[in-house]
Amino acid sequence: MRDRHRAEDTTVKITINDITLHIEITGSGPALLAIHGFTGSGQTWQPLVPTLAQDHTLVLVDLIGHGASAAPPDPHRYTIEQCVTDLLTLLDYLGIEHTDLLGYSMGGRIGLLLTAHAPTRIRRQILIGASPGLADPAERTARLASDEALARLIEERGLEWFVDYWAAQPIFASQQRLPPAVLAAQRAQRLAGSAQGYANALRGMSVGRQPSLWATLPTITTPTLLITGALDSKFCAIAAQMTALMPHARHEIVPDAGHAVHLEQPDAVATLVSAFLA
Repeated sequence: MRDRHRAEDTTVKITINDITLHIEITGSGPALLAIHGFTGSGQTWQPLVPTLAQDHTLVLVDLIGHGASAAPPDPHRYTIEQCVTDLLTLLDYLGIEHTDLLGYSMGGRIGLLLTAHAPTRIRRQILIGASPGLADPAERTARLASDEALARLIEERGLEWFVDYWAAQPIFASQQRLPPAVLAAQRAQRLAGSAQGYANALRGMSVGRQPSLWATLPTITTPTLLITGALDSKFCAIAAQMTALMPHARHEIVPDAGHAVHLEQPDAVATLVSAFLA
């Protein structure tokens, strides 16, 4: 596979670094690696696929512990640094030397670390509802403890309890206006994961565990588009701070949308992403 090519739609499982990842490849043109958020999968991006696949070869990956990818029992296998290594190995396996990058929430954090670690591999990046982590060590410690407590509850109470608990988080409140079919599809997508996978992803990919990239932002020269929903005030503020620090970043706020902008306003997000990559 080259950076620019015509891809046949394909769904495969690829074993790299002793883990099996589920991958879907679709579209034609330059590669665009899409990294979903916590409890998501490659299916997260389906609302954007019809538009983005016209001009890009989309590489939709299920991260470790998510979707149809492996969910090993060792939480140390889930670190955000190991996720970056896995994604770079995946790009090598597919023969993709350079790619654009699209990441949402946790996937945006992973994508930003990937760009910081291997800037020559990423042409441009779009980060939706993402952050560079927590700069305050005390905040990181508190978040790590909170995520560990939730991970234990997932293991104790099971997948279905957690999926309903997670959907009820205040950050997703604006999604309750979505059509019932959309909400049902998202619930089914989350239920396709596993309690063990989500619990260990919380432990390994916790924003409390990852290194803070705030001090690194001024050195990241990759063209960057930050997208947030107008109803997501927390991440609008974070994106504004990031834009001020990054040399080649701009911030777009999508009206009438919360944290998962691509789910609530897919047409607007697809238009922004396509224009940025054009």
